[in-house]
Amino acid sequence: MRTIGMLVAGLAAMLVISFISLTQGLADISLATVIQAITAPQDLPDHHLIRSVRLPRTVMGLLSGAALAVAGVLMQTVTRNPLASGTTLGVNAGAYLAVVSGMIFWPVMQGRYSLLFAVIGGALAALAVHGLAGGSKGTPLRIALSGMIVTLVLSSITSALVLLNEQTTQGIFLWGSGSLVQNDWKGVVFAWPWIVAGLVAALFFARQLDMLMLSEETARSLGQRVGLARAAAMAAAVLLACVTVSVVGPIGFIGLMAPHLVRLTGVTKHAGLVPLAAVWGAAILTGSDTLARLFVNSYGELPAGAITAMIGGPWLIWLALRVSRRVEGGMTTSMAAGGRLRFGSYRLWVILFSFLLLAVWTLSLMIGTLPIPFTEILAVFSGGGEDMYRQILMEFRLPRLLTAGMSGVALAVSGSLLQSAVRNPLGDPQIVGVTSGAGAGALFLMILLPQLSISWVPAGAMIGGLAAAALVYAASWRRGLNPTILTLVGIAVAAAGSALINLMIIHAKLAVAPALMWMAGSTYGRGWAEVLQITPALILLLPLAWWFGRRVDLLAFGDESAAGVGLNVRNTRLYTAVIAVLLASIAASNVGAVGFIGLLAPHAARLLTGTNHRQNMVLAALIGGVLLAGADLLGRIVIVPKELPAGIVTALLGAPYLLFLMWRSSRMPRRT
Repeated sequence: MRTIGMLVAGLAAMLVISFISLTQGLADISLATVIQAITAPQDLPDHHLIRSVRLPRTVMGLLSGAALAVAGVLMQTVTRNPLASGTTLGVNAGAYLAVVSGMIFWPVMQGRYSLLFAVIGGALAALAVHGLAGGSKGTPLRIALSGMIVTLVLSSITSALVLLNEQTTQGIFLWGSGSLVQNDWKGVVFAWPWIVAGLVAALFFARQLDMLMLSEETARSLGQRVGLARAAAMAAAVLLACVTVSVVGPIGFIGLMAPHLVRLTGVTKHAGLVPLAAVWGAAILTGSDTLARLFVNSYGELPAGAITAMIGGPWLIWLALRVSRRVEGGMTTSMAAGGRLRFGSYRLWVILFSFLLLAVWTLSLMIGTLPIPFTEILAVFSGGGEDMYRQILMEFRLPRLLTAGMSGVALAVSGSLLQSAVRNPLGDPQIVGVTSGAGAGALFLMILLPQLSISWVPAGAMIGGLAAAALVYAASWRRGLNPTILTLVGIAVAAAGSALINLMIIHAKLAVAPALMWMAGSTYGRGWAEVLQITPALILLLPLAWWFGRRVDLLAFGDESAAGVGLNVRNTRLYTAVIAVLLASIAASNVGAVGFIGLLAPHAARLLTGTNHRQNMVLAALIGGVLLAGADLLGRIVIVPKELPAGIVTALLGAPYLLFLMWRSSRMPRRT
């Protein structure tokens, strides 16, 4: 009866939402006109609009929502991980990258075989996440982190391709945020056979899916071919997710919300779970698109994917709190990077990276559209030199270099503090939501309050970063700021912040290139105003980060051991995180959402010096200054006359190391 009740309620919600969806848009059309257009169509403009534009869009929403929900069910079953979905496993990002690559490099083939491109990209991304998370032994946290890192890497590559091929990829930003816009029935005609086949297959193998939820030994004893069943179920899930990406772009969180909404009612058998998830997924996605169109007259066309992310963020927070009850503890060792190099002292590495920092900064001043000899740079800084060189250096290159260098230092120290605070070597301002929160706060002031001067942007970024961190810590406070909960909630907040940034960019009708450059992180056009904004923050906060060194070192021994020697663990973790959030927020206000610096620099420092926080912080700061300034330099010279944002360069440079790190940590023996 419970299953039947959920099915009736879902079908009723889907029907009501569908009719409301058909009435929403720029043209004011009544419900009576919609019913007449469907049941007794006439040669009227409103009827043609409904049948050729709005009805395909609504049907595509129903199909896509059902496909994504069932894909989420299958992925959660195969991985036995309640956080698995096309979003968290990187399938959406992989499929999106493959479709964009095909659009640029093989447009004819992509036009004919768009689904094939999407499936290949999504499958490879899922395999990468599965392998990096430790295979079948991966915990929910490891899978979520692996999926987010793979998604960040793939998204950075996609952004670089879009920026380098603006003419070819015009109009892709809205689709890339997940848009159900349909101008005819072609998308529905293409997608519905694949989606229906996937849904039927999932229903047909419902009993085998139930057996996959048992232990592997029990399933084998009942005659189940576990490996084959998992492969088949995952293939169906990837196909369903990639079909939707190839038509409507990457839409997230439906695969998380719908299955868990059904499970809350007690339905766990796949014979009921699959159809109920499909119905409720269709209703949720179509409802999200309808909600977006309620504001079309005021804010323009908003993507359904951004709305689902805004709704799904709180849902993921709740789910993370629910899941964390079963996965608390053991996270630190399972995620440990482990080891350090056997050669070189701390003093030697500081000297080497100081010279490297000086070399990179000098090259950044010398290289550009107009090369400047080293002798002229010395002359300018000595008070002489030619006027032209002095103007280029002092008004353009030097402030840009200082902004990049000091922002790199801030992000590196922030990452070092956060990794210690959450006891997770994959902690980063971007992963725990600070960077996206700061970006959203800065954009809010620039776009929605344009009457304020540009000097208010850092304040907006700091408020946004602090708000994101406050949300993460408030959700985790009752659990003693448990590192597992902090990380999972941070992922949810980061996703919601990114969706909010997408909504503001689309509302402001920003061009694709500036929008992507802001989201990726760029130092283009930075001047002395940014230098003056970040310098006081570093002067104030870096000594505080240093002063917390001994307390941060104690956190590495675990909460009970640290408390046993008199450390107030909760307050130490809170104060450390506040400093980290402030550093990351001020950096984001100056250079945008630069990622990976807060991951790479602390890891490299720890690999070279060991676990002493103060030594790590100094070396990480030097490495961060080298990385972001070097990334800015590479972005200026690799594709002259165009520029790649520094954030994309850091992602492309950091991806191989991070993937190696995840692979290495997945092979380390776990301690209990």
